[in-house]
Amino acid sequence: MYVEETFYRRDELMREARTLPAATYNLARTLLGRAPHGCLFVPIRSMQWLAVLDAEEIVFVDREAGRFIDIAWREFRPQARQSLDEPVAYLAVYYSREDAARMVRLQGEFPKALRELEHRQVTPPPGRVLRIEDHRVG
Repeated sequence: MYVEETFYRRDELMREARTLPAATYNLARTLLGRAPHGCLFVPIRSMQWLAVLDAEEIVFVDREAGRFIDIAWREFRPQARQSLDEPVAYLAVYYSREDAARMVRLQGEFPKALRELEHRQVTPPPGRVLRIEDHRVG
């Protein structure tokens, strides 16, 4: 099933440089890579928010407030790290006044939501090689 959603941005109120733990960034990229349409919806049930991931950014929408983006994580710089277990720098953009305060909780709840999504995904069974015997006559 293919779902299409449209979200809107208000005027930007504030932005700040932050880092995302490597485990969270790596899992987000892995799950996004498995998404068939290049976009991943991650429900954050504990906050009634929805995270939407694509190749450029992660946006967070308060499901009770409609289709307006509250926070966007943009300009990820994974290439600046020396190893895969180092945090990834990014830019947090806030579109409403309360969002800077919500960020602390969001950075704790988002990784949990990613792990829940990972556990719900169906993993295909491992493949096996069948031996094909040559039954030609002659």
